Amino acid sequence: MEKVDFLRKMYLKGTRVELHYMDDPQAPPSGTKGEVMFVDDIGQIHVKWENGSSLALNVKLDSFSRI
Repeated sequence: MEKVDFLRKMYLKGTRVELHYMDDPQAPPSGTKGEVMFVDDIGQIHVKWENGSSLALNVKLDSFSRI
């Protein structure tokens, strides 16, 4: 739970992120920006992407940055 608590402090609701890479056929294109909605109990960061998608980021598999 320490990891999830850390992520919740780092990625508060409204934090802006930019996607670099997500291995998912439904993934937004690289460079898409979005706004964090929440971090769930398993540590996935749920994002409302500018393209209308709402896929969650997996911090172990996806590449992204805070902006």
